Amino acid sequence: METRRDVFQAIADPTRRQIISMIAREPLHLNAIAEKFDVSRQAVSLHVKILTECGLITIRQEGRERYCEAKLDELNEVIEWIEQNRKFWTQQFKSLDKYLTKVQNTKKLKK
Repeated sequence: METRRDVFQAIADPTRRQIISMIAREPLHLNAIAEKFDVSRQAVSLHVKILTECGLITIRQEGRERYCEAKLDELNEVIEWIEQNRKFWTQQFKSLDKYLTKVQNTKKLKK
């Protein structure tokens, strides 16, 4: 059974995050991307493949070169997840703060 790659897998790796940052500024061909890393071109190609499977980049052929372009709409899934968790934890911390304030006030009254 083949597992579907998702945007969270793509951004989990620092090399892939760096590739996304690079091509978000401007489309780059694979060789230009590979030159920026101290790994084999094959390793960079694998990262690019994963990013493509996750929908974060597209590759367009221009002559002999393959250019990678960022398609960052998929990152909205990450933004939504972060926002949900931010709201949840903000509420949890507010509740904890209220409880601790109540406990401190109770201790002051007992003194």
